[in-house]
Amino acid sequence: MIEADRVGHEVLEPGGAAHPEVVARWPEVVEDGVIDRRSLGRIVFADPTELADLEAITHPHIRRIVHDRVDAADGLVLVEVPVPVRWLPDEWPRVVVDVPDGQRVARLLGRGMDRLEIEQRMAAQPSREEWRTLADHLVDNGGSLDDLEAALDALLAAI
Repeated sequence: MIEADRVGHEVLEPGGAAHPEVVARWPEVVEDGVIDRRSLGRIVFADPTELADLEAITHPHIRRIVHDRVDAADGLVLVEVPVPVRWLPDEWPRVVVDVPDGQRVARLLGRGMDRLEIEQRMAAQPSREEWRTLADHLVDNGGSLDDLEAALDALLAAI
């Protein structure tokens, strides 16, 4: 599995492909050469223009790395993306892991995010309904992690 969000973290790390541009654009989120992703998130998820600027810097690098890793893989590859992207081939099946918004908020609160951060991030992302319309396959994530893994295993076997 290739996690585009993890690749996004990689490109922001010192030495990462997007690091110099992000440091230059948002120096206030940098301490000892390290980008504080939470501080950066507070800025970009509060302003669509800031988010577009960040995506314009990071997405080309993320796209290139994901495609390189897909090309290097042998066999079936799952690419997990946190937001819809236009740079994955149209013929690839789209699997959307769906969870009710209330559960999503509760899980994010459990990870230490505050309500304002959650509201800003959710407002900047497609709604649950929009995600569901993108799906070739819909997987319910309203239960336990074991339930999710079983549903994904069954879907991968079917694909």
